[in-house]
Amino acid sequence: MTPKGKPIRVLIADDQHLVRQGFRAMLERLPSMEVVAEASTGREAIEQYARHRPDVLLLDLRFPDMCGVEAIRAIREQFLIARIIVLTTYDGDEDIYQSLSAGAKAYLLKDVTLEELVDCVAKVHRGQTCVPPAVAAKLAERTASPELTERELEVLRLIVAGRSNKEIAGDLAITEGTVKTHVNHVLDKLGVHDRTQAATTALKRGLARMG
Repeated sequence: MTPKGKPIRVLIADDQHLVRQGFRAMLERLPSMEVVAEASTGREAIEQYARHRPDVLLLDLRFPDMCGVEAIRAIREQFLIARIIVLTTYDGDEDIYQSLSAGAKAYLLKDVTLEELVDCVAKVHRGQTCVPPAVAAKLAERTASPELTERELEVLRLIVAGRSNKEIAGDLAITEGTVKTHVNHVLDKLGVHDRTQAATTALKRGLARMG
């Protein structure tokens, strides 16, 4: 409950209908929670937030029209005090880092228990952050890792897409020699030995996506 005894107003944003319905059903059993709206796309999440001004937003990271981090940034630009909890299946350290950097107050995985979810919603509503130990450990690992430049990230994502050095050079309008330099830097910063390991690490950490 809020200090005035009113339930915490929650907006659920997820592109999967069954997921939204599942979390709605769990939360609406509790007198301390009220689900005021749902959203199935990133843009709808932004619109519904502006329309309902919920106390807390539960937001997935993947939508068909935009990523959750972009939605977080867009909402926070309009509403600086927005209290957002990322609720997702993605546990890559880059996903965690980008979400919290954009302004999310918490990061939870969808296998969270109802008790943990409710506790997190209450904490975030009070203005606190909520980062479980396993998530905090991955965030610390990401913070300690060497930062990839924008160009290195571009090269890495093209490696994940299966592009050769020659194709990457053409895609980015740079020489093959420059591509090789970037690839070497990427391998070194990721602590891997070849392109296959780099691609696997990129997908695991959330630095790149397939498709």
